[in-house]
Amino acid sequence: MKRSNLTLLAFVLVPTIAAWTGAQYIATLQPASRLWVTGTSTVRDFSCQAKIVDASAQTTSAETAKDIMAGQKAVLALDVKIRPENMDCANNTMNEHMRKALKADANPVIEFKLASYEMFGAGDKMSGRLNGTLKLGGVEKAITFDAVGNSTPEGALHVTGAYPLLMTDWGLKAPSLMMGAMKVNPKVKVNFDLLLK
Repeated sequence: MKRSNLTLLAFVLVPTIAAWTGAQYIATLQPASRLWVTGTSTVRDFSCQAKIVDASAQTTSAETAKDIMAGQKAVLALDVKIRPENMDCANNTMNEHMRKALKADANPVIEFKLASYEMFGAGDKMSGRLNGTLKLGGVEKAITFDAVGNSTPEGALHVTGAYPLLMTDWGLKAPSLMMGAMKVNPKVKVNFDLLLK
């Protein structure tokens, strides 16, 4: 009799505990993902591509994209990291000056951590507003930006958007080349096109 009572108790408690804790899954960044920075200078426009992006999302299910499209807040946490040494501006001199401007030697990782988000609409596309912290050049600041998400035929969550970043807000000085003849505008745009599955 005691054993039956314990079995019954287990059947009641286990689903309840699972509901409290929630099963968690990890969505990883897929190879087709891109993150790049665009900007202007007194000489020409430029684009610097992150050759390697490290990102993962903690989610509530294995079908994150499907759940997001259904209006569920399936992403519990998101962490995106890039190393300034992996930013390629298609010009070695520009690469060197950009890394120096980002204080890459003392701060080898740029990191965004999601704190909260809002979702708007449902169906084929989902708009969202993301709040989090961006650590850049040793300074960490709260940021907010908009993004658009959709589900790919392969079941990946496709998220795109951009964030206008003013380098001086993080205490960074924009690169200056050729004895000051070429000056980079401190206002740049961080663009992302990410696939998480």
